[in-house]
Amino acid sequence: MITLRDVAQRAGVSITTVSLVLNGKGKISEETRRRVLAAAEELHYHPNAHARHLRKRRTYTISVFVAALGGLFYEEILEGIHEVILQTDYELIVCPEARSVSRILSNRQVDAAIIFNVKIPDDLLISLAWKNFPIVVMDRYLEADSVFPLLIDNPGGTRQVFQHLYRQGARRLAFVAGAADSFDNTERQQTFLEEARARGLEVRLYQGDFTEASGYRVAREILASGNLPEAVFCANDQMAVGFLNALQENGLRVPQDVALVGFDDIPIARYLQPPLTTVRVSRTEWGARAAAGLIEYLDRGTPFPTERIPVHLVVRESSIFDRPVQGAPS
Repeated sequence: MITLRDVAQRAGVSITTVSLVLNGKGKISEETRRRVLAAAEELHYHPNAHARHLRKRRTYTISVFVAALGGLFYEEILEGIHEVILQTDYELIVCPEARSVSRILSNRQVDAAIIFNVKIPDDLLISLAWKNFPIVVMDRYLEADSVFPLLIDNPGGTRQVFQHLYRQGARRLAFVAGAADSFDNTERQQTFLEEARARGLEVRLYQGDFTEASGYRVAREILASGNLPEAVFCANDQMAVGFLNALQENGLRVPQDVALVGFDDIPIARYLQPPLTTVRVSRTEWGARAAAGLIEYLDRGTPFPTERIPVHLVVRESSIFDRPVQGAPS
């Protein structure tokens, strides 16, 4: 096994000089630096990264805990994280099992963690985080030392949806909620209800679970009641797709009979008939910001950014009224 001593002997310098050159430190002449690097190449010497990390008490590894590996939602977030990691010396571990979080983080097998799995308890994350071991949460708001929430602007996006519908005169509104334990769903639902109450309106609430099937089921439930709302806001696009399918199967038109809005702007949203109005969220940017902010904190002590990920309403045909609506501006 080739060692620093072997490289030093080949280059005719001290072991300390070799170490400084290979680590990019110290004031070493260009001629000496070239000689050391040439000797290392001739001997096929590669620094032991694991040993270097142990000396620094760093693993240069970040773990990401997600609820699932499949699905476009998580894939885009992971893509953003991975793009940032590729530009650094860090490595990435992705784990879809909540039960592994305690083992991996307690044993400090990584330097930091990014959490997007609501099944991991708040108190566990708080107990594991500390100054030199930060945790970013993307699925909840936690106030704790070394726990950094990075959230999308759910309230801002939801207000844009409500104002868009209200300005067109929609007053009979329905909201299709996603998973009950979802932070994003809770913010979207609360904001939509608050906007309605501020204007003296009531919103009919229906419980889904973020799946296309649940959106379809809710639409069938509304159809069976015979009491159609003027506009429906689904907490995500997948439910809106299911909702749209159920309406069309029963001979109803969007937006002529019911206006429809989703959230996320998944790729299929623009290709539906009619194209779906939705709130655009760059999940790739979301993941990239989580990774970049975490690495800046680890390497330079830079405060983790607290601003929310911006979103904006994309208005398409599914929510543009072309019929008289009760209370619509004249």
